[in-house]
Order: sequence, then C-alpha cells, then structure tokens
Amino acid sequence: MITLYGIPNCDTVKRARQRLDAGNIQYRFHDFRRDGLEPALAQHWLQQLGADTVLNRRGTSWRALPDADKTDLDTARASALIVAHPSIVKRPVFDRDGALRVGFAKGEEDAVLAWLKG
Repeated sequence: MITLYGIPNCDTVKRARQRLDAGNIQYRFHDFRRDGLEPALAQHWLQQLGADTVLNRRGTSWRALPDADKTDLDTARASALIVAHPSIVKRPVFDRDGALRVGFAKGEEDAVLAWLKG
C-alpha cells in the first residue's frame, strides 16, 4: 500500500496527487495538519532518510522557527520539531510498503511514478 504524506494546499502535493490519480495508482493521503504525525514516524523518517532529506530548510515554516530550535539537531530534537511543526517536512513523502521517498520535483516525476508502481 502507498501512503502519500503532505498538506493538501501544497502545489507539489497537488501535482503528485493529480499524477497518481491520472496513472490509476492507488494510495492513501495523510494530511500532516489534519491527521498529525506520530513521533515514532518522524523518528523513523529521520533515521532512514536523514534530516537533510526530510527537513525543508528553505521553506517559510523553517525560517519562522527560532534559531535555537534549528541548531544542534539530533534525531530526537528534529523529530519533536516535525511533530510540533509538520509543515517543515519536505513534501510529499511517499511510503510504499515501508520504502520511503521524498519529493516530486519536475523532471523526476516519471521516475517517482515508476518507483511507486514497483
């Protein structure tokens, strides 16, 4: 089963959902803001992918955080930040039966869709 994590008003998430729907790829959408994120899931993402892949340090949500929150991040602190501020996660996050992938950049869309199809 594929789970797509994100927020519905994100343009990249919208584009990913449209492409999945057009390709008849079945998935479950998990809205960060409405459904939240469990600390264990955030920690799992960070352990599997690393903070550089998971955290969107270029977004306005990240820039709005106090500098003290953004320094000396270990997995536990980064996980707590993600749970408190899920919009700092790069989007979308795809989970295909436990395998993870982040992002849906233009030019990489077909590769992501092929990966999702397994």
